[in-house]
Amino acid sequence: MNLEILPALALFAFVSSATPGPNNLMLMASGANYGFRRTVPHMLGISVGFGVMMVLAGLGLVQVFERFPISYTLLKIASVAYMLYLAWKIANAAPIKERDAGSRPMTFLQAAAFQWVNPKAWAMALTAITVYVADNGVWMLLIGALCFVTVNLPSVSFWTVMGQQMARLLTNPARLRLFNGTMAVLLIASLYPLLQMG
Repeated sequence: MNLEILPALALFAFVSSATPGPNNLMLMASGANYGFRRTVPHMLGISVGFGVMMVLAGLGLVQVFERFPISYTLLKIASVAYMLYLAWKIANAAPIKERDAGSRPMTFLQAAAFQWVNPKAWAMALTAITVYVADNGVWMLLIGALCFVTVNLPSVSFWTVMGQQMARLLTNPARLRLFNGTMAVLLIASLYPLLQMG
C-alpha cells in the first residue's frame, strides 16, 4: 500500500470537491432556500454517497460499463433526465412564505443516490481510481474514499453557507426567482462535459 500518493490524492479530492458542479450548485440553492441546518442531511448524503460509489466502482463496477456499453449509455440518459428534473424543481421553487409544509430540501438518501447519476461525481471517482488507486490494492481504495469523504465535508459546507448568506439578498420574490433560475441554468450547463463524452 503506497501512502506516498495520499497528499496528491487529498489535493485532487479538495480541488474537485470545491469547484462548481451539480452537488455544489444544488447545495448553494438549498442553503439559500432552506438554510444551513435543514441542508445538513443533503450535505452528508453527498459525502457518504460519493465515498460508497467510489468504493463500489473501484471494486469492479466499472468493468460492467466495459463489458456492457449499453449500461453506460443508460446511465447517461438517466443522468440527463434526472438533472433536468432537478433543474426544473429549483427553477420553480416557491418563495419560502408561499411554500407548503411538505416542501423540503433533498434528504440524505436522495443525495447519496444522486451521486450515481452525477456526471462530475463519476468523473472524480474514475480519475481517482485510475490515477491514484489502481495498482495499490483495496486498502488504498478504502483510504482514498475516506479521504474524499473527509475533504468533501468542508467543501459542501462552504457552498451551503454561501447560499445561506445569499438568502439575505433574496428576500424579494423576484430576486429569489432570478437566483433559482440562474442555479437551474447552471445545473443544466454542468451537463455539458457528460454530453461530450463518448
